Amino acid sequence: MIDWRAIDTVLLDMDGTLLDLHFDSHFWLEHLPRRYVELHRLDEATQEVLRARIIREKGTLNWYSLAYWSRELGVDIVALKREIQHLIGLRSDALDFLEWLKQAHPRVVLATNADRESLELKLPITGLENYLDAIVSSADLGVPKEAQEFWFALQEVEPFDPARTLFIDDNPDVLESAREYGIRHLLGIKQPDSTRPEKELKEFIVLDRFAAILPETLPPEIRADKSQGGENG
Repeated sequence: MIDWRAIDTVLLDMDGTLLDLHFDSHFWLEHLPRRYVELHRLDEATQEVLRARIIREKGTLNWYSLAYWSRELGVDIVALKREIQHLIGLRSDALDFLEWLKQAHPRVVLATNADRESLELKLPITGLENYLDAIVSSADLGVPKEAQEFWFALQEVEPFDPARTLFIDDNPDVLESAREYGIRHLLGIKQPDSTRPEKELKEFIVLDRFAAILPETLPPEIRADKSQGGENG
């Protein structure tokens, strides 16, 4: 259980944390390789070559950049994503969690590796913006969340106290980077993709449902702060 009185800021990942990772997994590993082969009239075996090429960029800004892949592959990545945008959706009780946060005290910031093109596609479909105080993309900062430089850059644009911050992400490399920076409260996600097996994050506590970290009732002092228009309200 989280002691919410000790939390001023909640940093949230998007894909695999608030949103079901199924859309992205399916797009990058299935839909894009298939459509790439169709559009360029290539041999079916090229699909596996492309998957390997994509995975080689893991953890870099290129990995997350739709403009990079559009340029490299000679296809319109955004248009191809729109072909399966019906798969974009929130994880089980993410909306309930966001609604609770909106009534409680912390500042809620989306800290994502998704670039602005991805955000422009997903935000209108999911309505996430209605629950966020700020959105920071690693593309804006020029470095991915896996790198220490991200957290220093984030601190410049969205100041936070690491000791009083909760960060939730499904990527163990990102969580490790956040821990190295000094963020005290860290949680992983047990099943980022609803169609794939649960993940083991041995170094971190993992969530199955967000409800597990919510108090049964809003602490009175938090309720009072909100009614009086507290500074983070």
